[in-house]
Amino acid sequence: MKKYTDSGKKDTRSGFGAGLTELGKTNENVIALCADLTGSLKMDEFKENHPERFFQVGIAEANMMGMAAGMTIGGKIPFTGTFANFSTGRVYDQIRQSIAYSGKNVKICASHAGVTLGEDGATHQILEDLGLMKMLPGMTVINTCDYNQTKAATLAIAEHQGPVYLRFGRPKVANFTPENQKFEIGKAVHLQEGTDVTLVATGHLVWEALQAAEKLNEEGISAEVINTHTIKPLDNKAILDSVVKTGCIVTAEEHNYYGGLGESVARVLAKNAPTPQEFVATQDTFGESGTPEQLMEKYGLNANAIIKAAKKVISRK
Repeated sequence: MKKYTDSGKKDTRSGFGAGLTELGKTNENVIALCADLTGSLKMDEFKENHPERFFQVGIAEANMMGMAAGMTIGGKIPFTGTFANFSTGRVYDQIRQSIAYSGKNVKICASHAGVTLGEDGATHQILEDLGLMKMLPGMTVINTCDYNQTKAATLAIAEHQGPVYLRFGRPKVANFTPENQKFEIGKAVHLQEGTDVTLVATGHLVWEALQAAEKLNEEGISAEVINTHTIKPLDNKAILDSVVKTGCIVTAEEHNYYGGLGESVARVLAKNAPTPQEFVATQDTFGESGTPEQLMEKYGLNANAIIKAAKKVISRK
């Protein structure tokens, strides 16, 4: 069984900041807009190096989306930055009408997603954003798992033509993917080969899935782990090829089980290969205040929850 090592905990939002800084040096069409959260989104270095390409719009997220859409007409590649809640729920109309409908080349970069935002509580912890964004025609939806992958994804979406939603988080988490990896939109990453159960995870739950697979292996259960960083377009082939081997699947995400990765996977299975599936996700609820670890435990978003789901789904084969 392959072992993965945490090279040192880092927050994924800093991966975005590092990627944006690099883009500032290599792509003069990249511009950045922020809704009064420059420090939180780690956009400070881009601002300092390229003040003529940085726009602080203040607490006016809807206006930010409209500005970004307009800037694409001149060939610019706008990266918008604010919390995930304010990047989606607050501005859904503007994204739908001004960006998605006309296929504008805007990169909507959203930090502080999910319950791991922590103590800020339910009003800031969006758990519906993946569903909101994946339903928009033509919208690419990405949810990265660690610092290195977030940086790589930030670089990759600048080369992609069309609107993108890039979701990442606040807490420091395990950094275990390769430093100079090539990020392929729509291409899942096989992290672990297995024969008894498929674990398909996204975002912060990828590391938890790897920890779950290690513990399951100690009990004689072989788990395949797939890092599904792109929610849309989903890598259908990776999922179907895996369940042919294992015969059952667990999806894991820091998101409501309505509308997220799990539902997308269920649709693929229903159309092509009906397979027992269990969902590790929030159960149609809002979050609350607490530390990230406390909330992950309470809402069943950790390795122990994945292990439990894996054993349950294996029993259904």
